[in-house]
Amino acid sequence: MQLMPIPKSDLNVSRLCLGTMTFGTPVGEAEAIRLTHHALERGLNFIDTANMYQGYTRYVGSPGGVAEEILGKALKGKRSQVVLASKVGMKIGPADDDQGLSRGHILREIDRSLARLGCEQVDLYYMHKPDPLVPLEESVKTFADLIRAGKIRYWGVSNFSAAQLTGLLTICDTNGWPRPVAVQPAYSLLKREAEKELLPVCQREQIGVIPYQVLQGGLLTGKYRRGREIPKDSRQAEKPEWSLALNEATFDQLEQLQGEAQARGRSLLQHALQALLEQPGLVSLIVGAKRPAQIDELLQAIEAV
Repeated sequence: MQLMPIPKSDLNVSRLCLGTMTFGTPVGEAEAIRLTHHALERGLNFIDTANMYQGYTRYVGSPGGVAEEILGKALKGKRSQVVLASKVGMKIGPADDDQGLSRGHILREIDRSLARLGCEQVDLYYMHKPDPLVPLEESVKTFADLIRAGKIRYWGVSNFSAAQLTGLLTICDTNGWPRPVAVQPAYSLLKREAEKELLPVCQREQIGVIPYQVLQGGLLTGKYRRGREIPKDSRQAEKPEWSLALNEATFDQLEQLQGEAQARGRSLLQHALQALLEQPGLVSLIVGAKRPAQIDELLQAIEAV
């Protein structure tokens, strides 16, 4: 598989990144391990997780850790084959210090993540979301210290706006701290706000873009059609709150995109992935799967890129 460099780093990653948000439920441990091994065999060398991930049983304040534990088992003896990313910042317990980007929380959570993952270092560590209660300087300095300590190689941010990213870069430059090398926004052909400001900032500043929700919870796979029953094993059937509402307006958008895809000789799935990969500065797409065959289908969909 073609590997793409994450700018201003020595990380080279596959155009698809295996997301692990559903590890635990509905993707059980044994299947998640098989899925991970199949992805590696097919050339995906990039895996994304987070301290909060535990599949569909996730709720605000639940302890998380399940996906990292499963991934640690899957990568036993294979860690060197993978560019591994994790995140910190979401609420993972009942106490006030069980969330956010304070120094204490970050230092505690990186050690917990490393223990679950069974490794001494992650390649890319994200601030999962902004924390308005903690000075950003405190958070950035802590990430810089983690690099110096060898617990992380590089860092990035997720769910930051263009303005928040710009302010963060100023803090890094003013204090001589390492800049983030990657940004992880929610971005798909149904959710294109990132194109207005965030993507241009990332391109100008040479920061890699690695989006999630690229298939919008499966809506852009082509499996949903107006007037037809919702597939039983789909996100809409199992966890509709994790996807956009499947209403008439959504079907209007999907049918418009289907027409655009046909005009370019693509399926909707191919168009949803390839149109994003054609964006300047976009390095890799985070995708989820339940079965190895879905990994194969996703890889076939990007062959022309």
